[in-house]
Amino acid sequence: MAAAKKELQQQLETQVSALSKIQKDITKNHQVRRQYTIQHGENEMVQKELELLDDEANVFKLIGPVLVKQDLVEAKANVSKRIEYITAELKRLDVTLKNLEESQTSKREEVMKLQQRIQAGNPGKGRP
Repeated sequence: MAAAKKELQQQLETQVSALSKIQKDITKNHQVRRQYTIQHGENEMVQKELELLDDEANVFKLIGPVLVKQDLVEAKANVSKRIEYITAELKRLDVTLKNLEESQTSKREEVMKLQQRIQAGNPGKGRP
């Protein structure tokens, strides 16, 4: 009986560890998503500013410490592609977050079941 209890304790520790990892992954996902959301907003502002320019306007791109002249059409295309990429990443992160939250819920249920089994194996002795 003591061996069974020890095995349940080990299972519980494993599940708690897995739950903790999932929670860290959720936090990391939120941080990355926040960064992409900021970048998305910044790129939308740049896109709006580029739309206001005349076709002959000079556009410069900062590459390291140097400003390099860039074609307006090319600049608009680059910003549009960047927005497309960021939007796709945000969608991917949303799907990943949903899956992580589902995993978190199932792990919590497993942990609670294991805790109940451990407590049921010790009636009258208090907490394990």
